[in-house]
Amino acid sequence: MIDKATSPANIQSMLQTLRSYQTQASQLPTDTPAAAGVAPQQPTNFAQMVSGAIAQVNDTQLESKRLQSAYERGEDLPLSDVVLGMQKSSIAFEATLQIRNKVLKAYEDIMNMPV
Repeated sequence: MIDKATSPANIQSMLQTLRSYQTQASQLPTDTPAAAGVAPQQPTNFAQMVSGAIAQVNDTQLESKRLQSAYERGEDLPLSDVVLGMQKSSIAFEATLQIRNKVLKAYEDIMNMPV
């Protein structure tokens, strides 16, 4: 049975099937921004990625502060939106803090490695 599966004709048939699937898959539309005609914004290095992530956390905190202030001034704003914004801000900050701690721990581990 193994001889039949590894025969040259069988291998060629499987390769042909794989190539046809590959051709079909390359013709399918994708949901990526590049396919939609929008240029993807990808950071070019690690420092830009970190800066972008920190900026997003900062934006979340600023939005939370804005919602809080608006509610305190008596604007027509549901309390659930304010609390949700505060929770998003808190979770984003905690996640950033945990990532920072893990990066520092990894750096310490690397520095303590014997050479």
